[in-house]
Amino acid sequence: MTRTVTVGLDGSAESRAAAEWAAREARLLGLPLKLVQVWEPVPAPMAQAPLLGAETQQYWTERIPRETGEGIRLRHPGLDVTTEQLSGPPADVLASAAKDAELLVLGSRGPGGVGGFMVGSVGLSVVAHADRPVVFVRAGEQAADEHAIDPLGIPSAAAPFRPVVLGLDIESPDDELIGFAFAAAARRGTSLRVVHGWNPAAYYAYGLPVDLEVQEALAQRESTALTEALRPWREKFPEAEVTEECPYGTPGNHLVDASREASLVVVGRRVRRVPLGARVGSVTHAVLHHSTAPVAVVPHD
Repeated sequence: MTRTVTVGLDGSAESRAAAEWAAREARLLGLPLKLVQVWEPVPAPMAQAPLLGAETQQYWTERIPRETGEGIRLRHPGLDVTTEQLSGPPADVLASAAKDAELLVLGSRGPGGVGGFMVGSVGLSVVAHADRPVVFVRAGEQAADEHAIDPLGIPSAAAPFRPVVLGLDIESPDDELIGFAFAAAARRGTSLRVVHGWNPAAYYAYGLPVDLEVQEALAQRESTALTEALRPWREKFPEAEVTEECPYGTPGNHLVDASREASLVVVGRRVRRVPLGARVGSVTHAVLHHSTAPVAVVPHD
């Protein structure tokens, strides 16, 4: 079965931005686009209320995906676009829809006046449980935002893509995560910027003044480990332009800074089979809430 680029649609500005991003990504991947609209049933007494009656339900379940699909077909001629209406708790339904997708795309609201995301409880639940990569696109995201400024200083989707940024933990450099980032950069024809933020172990730092020699030795160790983790991928993608960065400090902060010049930020979510259930790690959580570029979260063991 052919996988699709699937997008969760609810008629909001952020979901429309997600649908446009998903359409562009589907074209890069050469895959169909599926628009999924989830209707969460309401209790029977509420369903009889004037604002929640049959007309409202029909609008949400039929009109929004139909009109969105028509608009995308006009703006992206030749793209295979399908729509699907599903019913149930949105987080559960979307996580299930992701199983048959190449990736799932969701929208997130951007805080007023400030770049970045505001990821709600549904989005966090989906990304914590989805088996496939989930991409978050903020409201107002435009195609030109992912491209460099043209020679005249004007944002333009005709200019080259900005770099793809990969946040990598060298203690667990998962192949699926690294491969996703290399492939994303390759299909955009852009460079890959790999950022590994690090802090010294507690027994190095606790109660001790900064020792420059020790810090330099630790930095060299981290840099060497990063180079070794990426070596097989440089060989697999010999044309890729890759830069490696091992800045000292909180990884999430460095990735948020890097997102300002990125077309896409790629981070991982380690799948943990524990009784307390799935969760999103602190670095990924920080990037999801503060990145100014779309964020792809790739689950891995």
